[in-house]
Amino acid sequence: MAALRASESRFRAAFCDAVIGMALIGPDDRIIEVNPAFAALVGRSVGELVRTHLHEIVDPEGMPSSLFPELVDGGRERFRVEKQLRHRAGHTVWSKLTVSLIRDGAGEPLYILALVEDLTEQRRLGDRLEYQALHDPLTRLPNRTSFFERLDAACLTAADATADGSGSADGRRVGVCYLDLDGFAAINETLGHHIGDQLLIAVAARLRSGFTGPGAPLVARMGGDEFALLVTDSLGNEQLTAVAARILELLERPFDIAGHRLVVTASVGVVERSVHETTPTDLVKDADATLYWSKADGRARWTLYDPDRGAHQLTRQLLATALRPALERGEFTIEYQPLVGLADGTVHGAEALVRWRHPRYGTLSPDRFIPLAEESGAIVPLGKWVLEESCRQARRWLTEFPETETFVSVNLAARQIWDSDVVADVARALERTGLPARLLQLEITESALLGPGGRPSQALQALADMGVRIAIDDFGTGYSNLAYLSRLPVHVLKLDGTFIKSFRDPAPAARPNLPGPGARRSDADEQIVGAMVQLAHTLGLTVTAEGIESAAQAERLRLTGCDTAQGWYFARPGEAELVAAILREGRPAAAS
Repeated sequence: MAALRASESRFRAAFCDAVIGMALIGPDDRIIEVNPAFAALVGRSVGELVRTHLHEIVDPEGMPSSLFPELVDGGRERFRVEKQLRHRAGHTVWSKLTVSLIRDGAGEPLYILALVEDLTEQRRLGDRLEYQALHDPLTRLPNRTSFFERLDAACLTAADATADGSGSADGRRVGVCYLDLDGFAAINETLGHHIGDQLLIAVAARLRSGFTGPGAPLVARMGGDEFALLVTDSLGNEQLTAVAARILELLERPFDIAGHRLVVTASVGVVERSVHETTPTDLVKDADATLYWSKADGRARWTLYDPDRGAHQLTRQLLATALRPALERGEFTIEYQPLVGLADGTVHGAEALVRWRHPRYGTLSPDRFIPLAEESGAIVPLGKWVLEESCRQARRWLTEFPETETFVSVNLAARQIWDSDVVADVARALERTGLPARLLQLEITESALLGPGGRPSQALQALADMGVRIAIDDFGTGYSNLAYLSRLPVHVLKLDGTFIKSFRDPAPAARPNLPGPGARRSDADEQIVGAMVQLAHTLGLTVTAEGIESAAQAERLRLTGCDTAQGWYFARPGEAELVAAILREGRPAAAS
């Protein structure tokens, strides 16, 4: 008996002094006894809690209607659950509630022991960590992870509705406006990152305040100066473009940041479509691509996704990726277009024009892939190949027709001058092929002459010293800085075809005396061409005209003093044998 009383005394001491809440609950789910820790959790005294029904303190949602029968009849000894406790002050306390059935020596149930552990701080910490994981620390906007969670949920909801046959999401649409700030990098560089950060905070505040209320888009910061607005139940393109227009409107007012008055604009890409026709990844990828279309179109505007333009961009990317492997596989070939002397009608040379025999897209002209090659840097190895192959072909013409000394004209891209030792490349090609330098002409655009540190002019001078001819291609379409014509070792001016278009009209004497805009433009172009020819001849240069399509054009250009010409009137670009056949005959068939 003394041992039992000692045991009870130890139990009561442990019960009262325990740091976690403890309560004994009777078969009627009313509290028999609680310890001070339990009472403190709910802001009450021990005496107040005796005979209190458990559901008056513990949120009953998800709990059995009666604990005692649940444990006795269900054959369970305990269960554990996280529940909210009602504090006397009105707030809730998160707790881990463990309920166990206590039996007597004979195994009969006596009462329930509830252990209550305070989880409030853990929950608060968890909430803080969750908030930090889903929000941008600078702007407090939802971040990229949060954005994709919402977008994934919208698409999954639609997929689930289709899978279970409810059809409730049929026709559901989703839209994204993806934007970034134009010129933000310049603000960071000139004023500092701390000003840039404050600007991002101000932009986020405007976007947040500009889209509020039920059904408002989710505004998220995706990183850097990029933001996205998500409309999960889109009504169509008109709604999304209205959101995009509202974005531009919100940002058009200047921002006052730390004494600086900053004016920024945004470029916005807009994508809207059925959730059944897209994935979250594709939607954002297309929105991002459309954002850059908006920048390319002039910035400070929104652009709606265009599937055709998207397909074109995809094709460009595929071609850009395949350029270098295609060169290794030998998919490129060269066609040649004769350059004909207007005074004698004989072939003086031929321009080398590279073609891509693409296994999927067929034969591609230079305008389809040369810009991509320049962007990616693939123009350097491709240019070297074209140069050497063209020199090798010109050497064959020289061997077969030594009296003609037909030259080959090869286009030289700006990046070949800036990113490669073009002088060494040309010297190597001439040495390997045995072509005399005087039979190689290199065509370079006006814009390529504007390279850094005088490098283009130095390279051209070195090439000219080797005996190579230098031609300025598309003359008259660039800066047309006439000063460089006297300073650089230029031998030929190639007039852009746009100046030759007006020569398609009848000769001046045959034209009716109508002072219309077309006639004035034609006369002006003829005068410009005549002036450029005279200027070139004064400087000791020869002039080549491109795009000749008729005998009348050829004759009128001859009368202006133009030296050589090329175009479909003489011959279309073709294989090297085309030039050889013309050389055997003495002149192009069309000119006879």
